[in-house]
Amino acid sequence: MATQKKTVKIKLVRSPIGTKADHRATVRGLGLRKLNSVSELEDTPAVRGMIDKIDYLVAVI
Repeated sequence: MATQKKTVKIKLVRSPIGTKADHRATVRGLGLRKLNSVSELEDTPAVRGMIDKIDYLVAVI
């Protein structure tokens, strides 16, 4: 029996233009490129921390 890994879907809802360089790097690290792009990632503490860092740019869907 394979255990299903939990995932989290995030969507880029605000442009990272004009934000700090490390925040832009975090957006790219999460696999988000254009506005309204969606990325599905494994739900780990590291990913949660990245989402918390740029919570004003993304939405969890």
